[in-house]
Amino acid sequence: MKNRISRRGMIASSVAGSAFLMAGGAQASAKDQNNNLSIDEYKITNGRIKQSVMGWCFNPMPNVELAKHCKEIGLVAIEGINAKHYPAVQELGLEISLVSSHGFAKGPVNPTYHAECKKKLMDGIDLAVKVGSPSVITFTGMTEKNIDRDQSIKNCLKLWKEVIGHAEKNKINLCLEHLNSRDDTHPMKGHPGYFGDDVDFCVDLIKQIGSPNMKLLFDIYHVQVMNGDVIRRLQNYKEYIGHYHTAGNPGRCEIDENQEINYPPIMKAILETGYQGYVAQEFIPTWDDKIRSLRHAAKVCDV
Repeated sequence: MKNRISRRGMIASSVAGSAFLMAGGAQASAKDQNNNLSIDEYKITNGRIKQSVMGWCFNPMPNVELAKHCKEIGLVAIEGINAKHYPAVQELGLEISLVSSHGFAKGPVNPTYHAECKKKLMDGIDLAVKVGSPSVITFTGMTEKNIDRDQSIKNCLKLWKEVIGHAEKNKINLCLEHLNSRDDTHPMKGHPGYFGDDVDFCVDLIKQIGSPNMKLLFDIYHVQVMNGDVIRRLQNYKEYIGHYHTAGNPGRCEIDENQEINYPPIMKAILETGYQGYVAQEFIPTWDDKIRSLRHAAKVCDV
């Protein structure tokens, strides 16, 4: 009898505990809903992730107007804007997280573009020094039908080796961006024919340069589309990563519940690698209120 009473007591306690947890869960859900309703007021509070934004995603919004919103939300930097606006956004207190150079189509795969790419990379390095940015972006360019794979690799390495000394001297990183070649629905959601469409291959190219200033731009969206296994890859390649970009998949949309990438654990994994650089929001807004979507993304990544 004593044992039965004890078991009954335990059952009663368990039921009571479950009821308590359910009530707490309901309160938590209500709190979450309230948080969702307060996105318009959300500002970055933790700041462990140095959040930036890619300006082109918010066109035709003027660059300086976007920068003002970023400052109010708590983002610390901006990139992908016209360099003529650098002084204005820096006056607002924002940093320049990444300097542009040559585009992704005309890259070093084709030696025809080497002179142009070299000049833009060298100028980009000088500009990065001037504005205090740590990195300049570079790309492989598109696959060329008349240039085989081995020669394409040699061409890329040749161009970067001509530039990397200038980067090292000025303590600037060249960040090679991996892009997906699968999505053909939009000119900025995917890049069919891009030579550097495998992130593992891009890391191999970086290793062959053999410089601490040759880095990978780890675009989480593009990696998810082409390779997946995002957290394992960013852990494995932590010493080579110099910059991050975000976006939801599929569609390069907001990083909300309508896409497949779970960003909070990815942000935590990035921090665990010891990374101290920028993570730039590079999604294409679909919400009516673009700044609300940016505020939401800042909240998701503010782990």
